[in-house]
Amino acid sequence: MTREKWTVDLAHSEVGFSVKHMMISRAKGTFDKFDAVIEANVEDLTDSKIEVTIDAASVNTRNEDRDNHLRSADFFDVENHPTLTFVSTDVKSKGNNEYDVIGDLTINGNTNQVTLDVTFEGQSKDPMSGSTVAGFSGETKISRKEFGLTWNAAVETGGVLVSDEVKIHFELELHKA
Repeated sequence: MTREKWTVDLAHSEVGFSVKHMMISRAKGTFDKFDAVIEANVEDLTDSKIEVTIDAASVNTRNEDRDNHLRSADFFDVENHPTLTFVSTDVKSKGNNEYDVIGDLTINGNTNQVTLDVTFEGQSKDPMSGSTVAGFSGETKISRKEFGLTWNAAVETGGVLVSDEVKIHFELELHKA
């Protein structure tokens, strides 16, 4: 089967992250604005082309002061690096609708290869529009330092305010273009 073009339904999709805070809890957030160019046979992603662009300024942790700090030069530096991007370079099937999607992730002007653990959740026909819809979920972990995100502060009880490891997760609902 050939590749088909798919578009992201933002109302039913999410890109989020979590990071350990003060070594005892997790701070969580999402990016409210993102888009993707996806060419895929959703039943076999191994020949897919995936490009995701995230608006760094759309970071949302439900805390305005923290969001503004994340937008600053200490973190995403949105003035100089307004987007985060992911471009796939390879997709490997693991069986059972699970894939390793390998690609280049760029944050704050730094690009590193990452592997996304992706699950094809299935497809259906939207009863409202009649369009074909497919669902995907996935996750990965990255090191903040590898992307130049080194700001931190010591915690009085030991450790740091923000862990190096960031967990990234996503849920995507795609519509056949």
